[in-house]
Amino acid sequence: MELNLLTVGLILVFLGFALAFISVLVMSLGGLRRGKKAKGGGIVMIGPIPIIFGTDKESLKVLMVLGIVLTVILFVFTFVLNRLL
Repeated sequence: MELNLLTVGLILVFLGFALAFISVLVMSLGGLRRGKKAKGGGIVMIGPIPIIFGTDKESLKVLMVLGIVLTVILFVFTFVLNRLL
């Protein structure tokens, strides 16, 4: 079965939403059971620019690394793989 780029993109978007939904559920339920506040954050990628927000410094550090990694992956896909095709 051959997948085109549209199908792969839609699958990745669906998996991203599912992962975000599951992580929110896990954090919420874990916080309720332990009686602790949930810590976390998020990252919004608008093109190559990451917008990062969070509740504590540890979350922000992890999200900054993730933002840098995602930006590098974006540039690799955009420039390196585009020249190979």
